[in-house]
Amino acid sequence: MTNTTILGDRYELHDKLGSGGMSNVYRATDRILERTVAVKVLAEHLSDDDRFVARFRREALAVAKLIHPNIVQVYDTGVDHGRHFIVMECVEGRSGAQILKADGVLDSEMTVEIGVQACAGLEYAHRHGIIHRDVKPGNLMITGGPVGGGEMTCKLTDFGIARAAEQTRITQVGSVVGTAAYLAPEQVRGEEATPATDVYALGVVLYQFLTGRLPYEGSSLAELAIRQQNEKPLSPRTYNDDVPETVSASVMRALEGDKNIRFNTAGALSDGLERGLRGEDVTLQLTTTGRLSPSTSPMAETATRPMERTSRTAHRPAPPPPRYKNPPPRPTLKKRSFMSRFARFVFGLVALVLIAGVVAGAVIALTDRAASIKVREWTEKSVRGATSDLKDFVRENTQ
Repeated sequence: MTNTTILGDRYELHDKLGSGGMSNVYRATDRILERTVAVKVLAEHLSDDDRFVARFRREALAVAKLIHPNIVQVYDTGVDHGRHFIVMECVEGRSGAQILKADGVLDSEMTVEIGVQACAGLEYAHRHGIIHRDVKPGNLMITGGPVGGGEMTCKLTDFGIARAAEQTRITQVGSVVGTAAYLAPEQVRGEEATPATDVYALGVVLYQFLTGRLPYEGSSLAELAIRQQNEKPLSPRTYNDDVPETVSASVMRALEGDKNIRFNTAGALSDGLERGLRGEDVTLQLTTTGRLSPSTSPMAETATRPMERTSRTAHRPAPPPPRYKNPPPRPTLKKRSFMSRFARFVFGLVALVLIAGVVAGAVIALTDRAASIKVREWTEKSVRGATSDLKDFVRENTQ
């Protein structure tokens, strides 16, 4: 396009700001409002797909409703001679990809600040039902700070395109929707994207800012999936000694393959990063089986993985069981039924009579007649006494 190209009889295109497989971005002038804007023109192969265009425009209109200081504002969308475009806020700064290319790595303070601001934008979008699906360094626009001095601002861009492409199954040789390295394991498996998938992608970005490398690298989705399932990336501190261990742990928590352990919201990741930068130990506790157990404290959502051997909580004794102000009553044993008690009583009496009979027989066989008569009298008396006891027992328990 030339510098005199005008789209929609309103937007005058100037120099190219960036390009990708799906679009080219130009600096432009809004001739009606007399302001500088950025115009993203979709690639021709996408503009020819009616289903993609319809979904893209619908997503663009949804994103236009997101008004947040950490999201690049969408102003307009249109088509001119078959060229579909969207008009956005023009951010005078550099993308995260450009910063990585120029600087290699960022310090922990700057990385956390970028992460916290990106989380604010994601959290706002998630509350409005929009998942980014393509968080990567190239979609983070950064102004101020190390870029232009003064207060730093991070803005997320390119909402909408990933979802439209995902739903129409647009694919290209050597690329997938959402650059493969930033896809969460559940996305690689083909599951529906959730806020936790954006958290994972941002975790990859932060890992890059701290180390200058990706946690996983693969030439295909299949290779990436295998590595995510069978390997665990080394912590950022392994590659950069200047990264505090608590910050490193927070980033590693964002990269957890298990969504039940990963930060499940952008707000939780933001809080974890800030606490990690302050040096707070918010690691998860290990159970007796060696598995991670989420904390039951109000801050459980922001807890990070347990540290390595240097963790202060590695050998902390388990907390005592909870005490009750009003302890629950102890369970009472049911009283035995009458028939059960009666049977036990009769059994005892029968046993007594049998023992008496055995003793009597032995004595009769070994003693004279007079002694045996006395023994028989004693035995009869015992039987009469047992019979009397049995009658009393029955009378007491049937009244």
